[in-house]
Amino acid sequence: MRSRAAARTLHRKDEKMTKPVLAITMGDAAGIGAEITVKALMKPEIYTQAVPVVIGDRAAIADAIQFCKAPLELHVIQQPEEAEGRYGVIDLIDLGYLTPGGWAYKTVSALTGDASYQYVAKGIALAMEKRVHAVVTGPINKEAINLAGHHYAGHTEIFAKLTGTKDYAMLLSSDSLRVIHVTTHVSLREACDRVTTERVSAVIRLADEALQLMGVRNPRIAVAGLNAHCSENGLFGFEEQKWIIPAIQAMQAEGLCVDGPIPPDTVFVKALGGMYDIVVAMYHDQGHIPLKLSGFKLNPVTKRYESMSGINTTIGLPIIRTSVDHGTAFGKAGEGRANEQSMLDAIHLAVTMAKNKFLLA
Repeated sequence: MRSRAAARTLHRKDEKMTKPVLAITMGDAAGIGAEITVKALMKPEIYTQAVPVVIGDRAAIADAIQFCKAPLELHVIQQPEEAEGRYGVIDLIDLGYLTPGGWAYKTVSALTGDASYQYVAKGIALAMEKRVHAVVTGPINKEAINLAGHHYAGHTEIFAKLTGTKDYAMLLSSDSLRVIHVTTHVSLREACDRVTTERVSAVIRLADEALQLMGVRNPRIAVAGLNAHCSENGLFGFEEQKWIIPAIQAMQAEGLCVDGPIPPDTVFVKALGGMYDIVVAMYHDQGHIPLKLSGFKLNPVTKRYESMSGINTTIGLPIIRTSVDHGTAFGKAGEGRANEQSMLDAIHLAVTMAKNKFLLA
């Protein structure tokens, strides 16, 4: 049974509750999730904005603290209400799936796959119970969670299933660009078949809803075409005329500021130039490629990323979920050289969305 403290968690008026409580799920222990979580929580400003509660395994977080040489202590708790929210201390809900040395970095396994799924499920449960304001997710490995018997294409589908959400979408954002997707983790052939007036209309609405939570009033929404040159009035396809244009017209009739369809090879240039606040992309790579070109910077000499700015947000859920916009990076796992910028970005966005949704001071 939940305690009285738990029941009133998101409604207390004390100083701590002017800051949102964030559940940060550690991700797959074989990858860089624990490392980027630790590195992000080495930043004092995080604790001035939020009360971060990590959900994961003590063995993995302790190992990351050690090889990162982080001046941090672990405070193992059972409930988010027990969090100290104090810089220098990581408040951790330890689910106890891993033991010291009981897993291998850089290796796909059912053990770490199952553990990473359970961290996410716990974070979702706490958010649905209104005991945390938002969930921030570290990277999981799709092969690993499926090996463990959790048959999902990724985080987005897990959140949709466990929250009972039908209409949802993946939104990516960097410092200079935002993109929301009509389709994501399906084949390109299937993605084309999923572009319907109903789905495009729903994603346009979700884009407007998302940007309102992010603090953008009256967002300007651009809709990309599916085909080259938006099909040139049917020369290269029919999807724009049959499905996409009717969706745009319907949303304009509802009062949304939406424009398109705009050829995919120019719409992102226009958004980067400030003409639009967000682009509705028709499929995964149409949106991911320009977003990562704008947010990821690779040093041509060292071949290492100097910047990995990017946030993945699931829109349409009854709860707030933000995430890093990269994978588990097994190639550098356990070495202390992972870049935590995307995790920091995800935490900052979760704070903004939580404050707007819950009207925190």
